Amino acid sequence: MPPISKIARASGVAAIPLLIAATAPAATDPFLWLEDVHGARALDQVATWNAATEKTLEATPGYAQDHARALAILEDDSKIAEPAQVLGDVVTNLWRDKEHPRGLWRQASLASYTAGKPEWTTLIDVDALGKAEGQSWVWHGADCLAPDYTRCLVSLSPGGSDADVVREWDRTTRRFVTDGFTLPQAKSGMTWVDADTVLVNTDFGPGSLTTSGYARQIKLWKRGTPLASATLMKEAAPTQMGMGAHAISDAGGRHVVVTLEKSFYTHDSWVLNAKGALVALPLPESADLEGLIDGRLVALLQKPMGAFAAGSLVSWPLDAVLAGQAPAPSLVFAPSPQQAIETVATSDHTLWITLLDDVSGKLLALKPQANGAWTQTVTSLPDKASVTFEASADKDDLAFATVQSFLTPPTLYAIKADGSSAAVQSLPAKFDASQFTVEQHFAVSKDGTRVPYFLAIRKGVKGPVPALIHAYGGFRLPQTPSYLTTEPYRAGPLAMFWTEEGNAYVLANIRGGGEYGPRWHDAALREKRQNAYDDLYAVAEDLVTRGISARGKIAVSGRSNGGLMAGVAMTERPDLFGAAIIGSPLLDMKRYSHMLAGASWMAEYGDPDVPADWAFIRKYSPYQALKKGVHYPAPFLYLSTEDDRVHPGHARKFAARLEALGDRFYYHEYREGGHSVGADPAEDAVRAALLHAYLRRELMGIKPAS
Repeated sequence: MPPISKIARASGVAAIPLLIAATAPAATDPFLWLEDVHGARALDQVATWNAATEKTLEATPGYAQDHARALAILEDDSKIAEPAQVLGDVVTNLWRDKEHPRGLWRQASLASYTAGKPEWTTLIDVDALGKAEGQSWVWHGADCLAPDYTRCLVSLSPGGSDADVVREWDRTTRRFVTDGFTLPQAKSGMTWVDADTVLVNTDFGPGSLTTSGYARQIKLWKRGTPLASATLMKEAAPTQMGMGAHAISDAGGRHVVVTLEKSFYTHDSWVLNAKGALVALPLPESADLEGLIDGRLVALLQKPMGAFAAGSLVSWPLDAVLAGQAPAPSLVFAPSPQQAIETVATSDHTLWITLLDDVSGKLLALKPQANGAWTQTVTSLPDKASVTFEASADKDDLAFATVQSFLTPPTLYAIKADGSSAAVQSLPAKFDASQFTVEQHFAVSKDGTRVPYFLAIRKGVKGPVPALIHAYGGFRLPQTPSYLTTEPYRAGPLAMFWTEEGNAYVLANIRGGGEYGPRWHDAALREKRQNAYDDLYAVAEDLVTRGISARGKIAVSGRSNGGLMAGVAMTERPDLFGAAIIGSPLLDMKRYSHMLAGASWMAEYGDPDVPADWAFIRKYSPYQALKKGVHYPAPFLYLSTEDDRVHPGHARKFAARLEALGDRFYYHEYREGGHSVGADPAEDAVRAALLHAYLRRELMGIKPAS
């Protein structure tokens, strides 16, 4: 998906409400009526398309078995109980299973959790709460105030949309606080300043949203006073992205940071001092604040700064900043050309870095020294795998990370600052990994760039065989291998189904992502977007050259920004691809900036209302590219009605235009579930079975039973 920016995400900034469906319509577009998200005519059309797809694909041999197997995997109680947060000596987790599809927010002692024998106590039963309140609640998280973590700001979304309700909750009484801090449904953020004060960014009424649909204003709100009386702290210009806030802390204390998102990739930040005033931070506008450790602000550079290269971590002393000084930054860590910093986190005395090294994950533990230097330890985790940082226990300097690969099921590790690790929980294997082989190859793109990709295939298979390529290519987000029962994103065990029957599954690390740091992203930004698509084609052609697959037997898969990529692939290279899985996509790039959160992504794609920008966007925009008489592969479009980040009108209008041209397509739109959070695992099980049936039909010629 095109995500909100890192700090915006932390501060609750999200996309605009579905009611703001579209503005400045193109008079020549005959399918604008499909942008009416909840319009009766539009939903009738969706129901017709859904029914046709279900009728065809559910009749495909093997569908029922796939669905049952996918549902069993996705509802299997043998899941990693990933730590949502560590609150002092307590670990929280959101647990979803067959009986609790919306989840149990629960807690266990840190000691029992680390020992692999957590003793869980339920805090909030989201399913029961929704039933009692007559709402289809989806959990969006909780922010509990340190150091005692008694009072929490709980966010709940109706149906899984980005818009949510925020309510104050007491972890001691396990009840919502009567007359506590509460915000109605909106795209909001609320951050604790102290027990009786919060910073709020939300829809305060007319004129309070930016053109991107985010909150323009951030206000200081005191307990017991009406929200209308909250004090304005900072305000964004209407054309900027929005305002947000979040907290950072180290052993010395907690600090609140206010951020003005000027665009998706630029921001200014201030720290709230002891007098309640905002003091500007010395970070470049393109740098990302990652945390605080040993009194030092740590930031990741997205562009060079003096002698420091893009992709490096640097730090500034916070005390000097609060004193109004302009301290010089110092280097914390500089990755090599083959490396990229993926995530950064802190505990009281340790800085944790997940690092990609030719797209293979590592976890580093860094400790600050009195002389300004940093010691560095490579933690003892499995090699050639993906490492996902989950959470850290501050005072214990303990980190939790999940390690997995295509063939290795997820294992959660507890890692100490000295680099030693111990497995906390491992999932049982869902399939026989010995039957497969995994390789990393490099394709050569049109401009000579080496593009890595991972290939999973059954041992002994002689090509050419049908292949499925999943990719993303945008927003600095790297794609790393995960267990085949969770690849690709939101499609459950599709990759497992696909490879088990002798086909090839590929994860392509095309430019636009963060696999090699800022340079990899910048190489596909705005007018350079075609580089990402050329990378994808190079990977597909490399499969053909190696004899693994063949033209017309390759499917492309992507979601959100990746859905745009898949739409571009089917329209630019119908000779190469025989199928396209297009999930929650952007497709109408002429109007994307007028639809929901689209205006916030102009730093990535450009502004289609500016003629010079439209000149390069129009060259790939899939909706405008569709032409009569071209033999396109029949795509599978999937999405959610309640997705209030990427407008469902993109997929709807694309389907309508294909239909008008007489071209085949498959379409499935769920009525619930937001952009990044599903409402129910059962939905993903249906999607996995439908997509497998689709691929078997389009690439293998397996037709529905008559």
